[in-house]
Amino acid sequence: MYPNRQEALSLLKEAEERNPGAWGDHSRTAAHCAEKIAARCAGMDADKAYVLGLLHDIGRRFGVYHLKHISDGCTYMTALGYDEVARVCLSHSFHNRTVDEYIGRFDTTEEELEMIRSKLNEMVYDDYDRLIQLCDAIAGVDGVVDMEARMLDVKRRYGAYPQAKWDANFALKRYFEEKMRQDLYEAVEKESFRPGLG
Repeated sequence: MYPNRQEALSLLKEAEERNPGAWGDHSRTAAHCAEKIAARCAGMDADKAYVLGLLHDIGRRFGVYHLKHISDGCTYMTALGYDEVARVCLSHSFHNRTVDEYIGRFDTTEEELEMIRSKLNEMVYDDYDRLIQLCDAIAGVDGVVDMEARMLDVKRRYGAYPQAKWDANFALKRYFEEKMRQDLYEAVEKESFRPGLG
C-alpha cells in the first residue's frame, strides 16, 4: 500500500512545513530519478517508484535526526497504512541489511533500534528497495549528483564511508544500467533536472 502522487506530494509539503530543510528537494530529486529509472525497467511501476522516492525520508517531518528519521518514517507510514512506503523508509539506508553500516548518529531509543534491526533481519529486498537506495545516493538538493562525488562528500563530513556500502552503490548502478540498457545519468537527466522546476 502506498499513496497516490497527489497524496504523497501533500504529505511531503506538510512535513516540510513542520521541519523545513534541504531534505525536501533531496526527496524530490530522488523521486524524479526513481520514476525515470522505473519507466525504463520492465515490470516496474514508475508512479509507485516516484511516490517511494518522494517519501523515503518522510521521517524527517519529526525533526532534525539521524538514524531516528528511519524509525520515525517507518512507524508513521505504517500508522497511515502505507506499508510499502514504510518499507523503503527503513531499507533505503541499509544496502546490506545491517545497521553497522549506518553513517550518522545513533539517536534512536533502544526500542527503535531493535525495531530497525528486527525488520531488516526479516526483509528480502526487491527492486524498489534497491532503486530507492540507488536514487538516495545520487539525489542532491539542487539536482542529480555524481554518486562517487556524493559518497566522498559524506566520507569527508562523517570521517568514514563503509567499503561494503560503497561497493553496493556501484553494484546498484551497474544493475539498473543493465536493466535499462542506458547510462544512469542520461536516464535521470543529470544535466537538466532541477527539483524546483520539475
